Amino acid sequence: MRILVVEDEKHLADIIKRGLREQGYAVDIAYDGDQGQYMAETTPYDLILLDILLPKKTGLQVCGELRAKKAATPIIILTARDKVGDRVQGLDCGADDYLTKPFAFPELLARIRALLRRDMTDKSPKMSVGTLVMDPVTRQVTQGDKVISLTSKEFTLLEYFMRHPNMLLTRTMLEQHAWDYEFDGESNLIDVYIRRIRNKIDIKGRESLIETTRGAGYRMVSR
Repeated sequence: MRILVVEDEKHLADIIKRGLREQGYAVDIAYDGDQGQYMAETTPYDLILLDILLPKKTGLQVCGELRAKKAATPIIILTARDKVGDRVQGLDCGADDYLTKPFAFPELLARIRALLRRDMTDKSPKMSVGTLVMDPVTRQVTQGDKVISLTSKEFTLLEYFMRHPNMLLTRTMLEQHAWDYEFDGESNLIDVYIRRIRNKIDIKGRESLIETTRGAGYRMVSR
């Protein structure tokens, strides 16, 4: 899961980024409204945390313009304003939730999980490729009667594959979905994660569910 944090208070933005990364999320930061809107429009994020009082363009303007362009990415407004009118204004511009500063980090995590669960439920219920089954709401993956334990990053990558069966996923597509801008695209980290996932989901004696297309990327196929 990749999250965009648009927050001009650099100390707070860094704290949020560090905390979210510890939970397995990929996180990018924008420090003003213009940068935040540009990143939101050019990168596929799963969720946006958006401050209201931003330089260059307010969070309400960013939110409204994203919704006007039919961007459906879940948005949580973060702000020090706590009046009812301010909350209503934030929700009316298209935000999905509203959190007042200062906030407890566990509450922020809970609201993120709730929005992502809702988004996953809207997209689809359980997914299956062959005998491999994933429930994106409960985050449970099974292969027949076997429950498969995955790390957060492994789950994110496997979910991406299962939502795009038989489709060639390039390394760039995988990087953009599961890692942030600080990811070193020259490393072999993607190959390491693919190998780990294969070791967990593949059935002994059968071909791997994830094929390698040399020089192009990977493809999940039903066996």
